[in-house]
Amino acid sequence: MAKLNMIQAVNLALAEAMTQDETVLVMGQDVAVDGGVFRATEGLLDRFGPERVIDTPLAESGIVGSAVGMALAGLKPVAEMQFSGFSYMMMGQFEAHVTRLRSRTHGQLTLPMVIRMPYGGGVRALEHHSESREVLYAHQPGARVVIPSGPRNARALLLAAIDDPDPVVFMEPKHSYRAFREEVPEERETLPIGKARVVQEGTDLTLVSWGAMMRPALKAAATVEKERGASIEIIDLLTIAPLDHAAIAASVSKTGRCVVVQEAPRSYGPSSEITAVINDKAFWHLEAPVKRITGYDVVTPYFGREKTYLPSAEVVARGIVETLDV
Repeated sequence: MAKLNMIQAVNLALAEAMTQDETVLVMGQDVAVDGGVFRATEGLLDRFGPERVIDTPLAESGIVGSAVGMALAGLKPVAEMQFSGFSYMMMGQFEAHVTRLRSRTHGQLTLPMVIRMPYGGGVRALEHHSESREVLYAHQPGARVVIPSGPRNARALLLAAIDDPDPVVFMEPKHSYRAFREEVPEERETLPIGKARVVQEGTDLTLVSWGAMMRPALKAAATVEKERGASIEIIDLLTIAPLDHAAIAASVSKTGRCVVVQEAPRSYGPSSEITAVINDKAFWHLEAPVKRITGYDVVTPYFGREKTYLPSAEVVARGIVETLDV
């Protein structure tokens, strides 16, 4: 198996999907000639031509609106928002059409389309480049929201997203784009959307995270296990909407304790919904309150303070210890 970083895995998935299905196309600002700002679409123009790898104007609403029309016409567009912070310009199309077509037509029409967007901090970017606002898309009924954490599951989930008959927002943690490599199998591999992955089993505490925050979460768990001898179960959500209630509830019912790690601001984020799920489905098994390790309720800061804003392995480890000690 080849060792790939996340950018290479995303590129591989797009090439595989376009090779297998001629209705799949890629569109977005600078995705063709330049291969995308992060080079996720590099080489696709040469392989598949300008009719299937389309450079668009800088108009996010136009990109998504065009993708809606293409999907209704029988194509499978993969539309790229260059950064998630630019995607707010497409929210009119997203809320009014992307998330509503199935409901509006009583299931007669679906939109097999994917909206890819790099998101999150950790790369010392400018304003509107570092937000972690996955909840904005997860809150809209009618679309799935997928967030990979590594190269292998990025490739598998993107292929599944392209195959899905309904629209999928595919949020790629750019802090993980080139941070590490994983073995990615040569044969086609997909993962089910809406299913979390138990990364490791444990009995003393459940640690839940997703995206780029999985790395500090894993590091923190290893530290606490070594220093305290604790047994920590780790869940990688992979999908924010629909949330895998069953996996979360089953794990917390077993361990009795839970720490949730999110990069997003604290208020109204996915960790709040996860806590609500635990209260609904595993409350009587809790031995301690659910602890949330999150970003702050401020705009993502610039370079000098970004590292302090993002949850670190040390902060996560401290939260795990505090929860174990209750």
